Amino acid sequence: MNRHEMIYFASIDRSANSTTDTATCRVTMETIESILGFWQDSSRTLCWDCLFVTPVWLRLWWTVFQSGPIPRFPAVWREGELLGFAPLVIKGETATFIGSPDVCDYLDMVVQPGSPDLFVEVLLEHLVEQGVRRLDLQPVRRDSKIVASLGRFLRLKGWAYTCIDEDVSLEMKLPGTWDAFLHGLSAKDRHEIRRKLRRLHKAGNIRLRVVDKPDAVGREMEAFLRLFHMSRRDKSLFMTETMASFFRKLAVEMAALNIMKLMFLDVNEDTAASVMCFDYGESLYLYNNGYDPRYLPLSPGLMSKVMSIRYAVENGKSEYSFLKGSEAYKYRLGGKPIAICRCEARLG
Repeated sequence: MNRHEMIYFASIDRSANSTTDTATCRVTMETIESILGFWQDSSRTLCWDCLFVTPVWLRLWWTVFQSGPIPRFPAVWREGELLGFAPLVIKGETATFIGSPDVCDYLDMVVQPGSPDLFVEVLLEHLVEQGVRRLDLQPVRRDSKIVASLGRFLRLKGWAYTCIDEDVSLEMKLPGTWDAFLHGLSAKDRHEIRRKLRRLHKAGNIRLRVVDKPDAVGREMEAFLRLFHMSRRDKSLFMTETMASFFRKLAVEMAALNIMKLMFLDVNEDTAASVMCFDYGESLYLYNNGYDPRYLPLSPGLMSKVMSIRYAVENGKSEYSFLKGSEAYKYRLGGKPIAICRCEARLG
């Protein structure tokens, strides 16, 4: 199983500060390979609803941006049942999430539904035993079950704890038809979208080209990166060679898992814009985009996003996520904000 040979047993002290029923749990230190096995095991009931802590994402992030072997992650078990794992890195007395806010819109722990309180209690007691005195978790969604469980447990223990909103992620539920989506917008925004779509189609032959096979994605990522650099100076500065390497590898690996959807807005066989999306679970995630400034009169950046929403609706997705950032267009297209916060705690 590639587990660390040391297994830490945590017999929970049922005092006035305890949050869960009597149980004896154990903590193992798992490799990224064993975490990958948990993800692929359909018999496990872990909730892998955070795209950015899937094993493929974690492994790639570490490989590109860090050095040395990938750290082992604590996993909590109860009588042979895996309750969850925490993608944490421990440096000195501080535990943080693996990953970084510039490429991971939000992070989380992976927990079995119905078990977050027990998982958190066992995990934190284990971290204290290992000398961890500070927990610094960011970025994390305010509606994460882990955030709620952390708050309950830390307050009961009397340990210092703060959770401060720092950003938002915008997302929306999708109806069953494109017309229903448009009618869900304000009259002004609906009129504006229809007007810009008409102007786009008057420019010539328009198509949304979806690339999702690994070989094709690998080739077309160069076009995406070119558009990304062209669209804004701040984006060009962000896309260093190291960052471009991450994007290329991420796109191909996610395509191999049928998660990547690289979309191009073509105007008369020329590419005006592109959006990089992830088709994961019931949602389509808008991860990043770029456009050719020559087509600015056609609003290519906005229209490529609008057409990706239509793609999501027509392919049966129930949710669409614009991910992190409070840009005005996200609200105009129906996005609802979810707070992204930073949670810090003193342990012990």
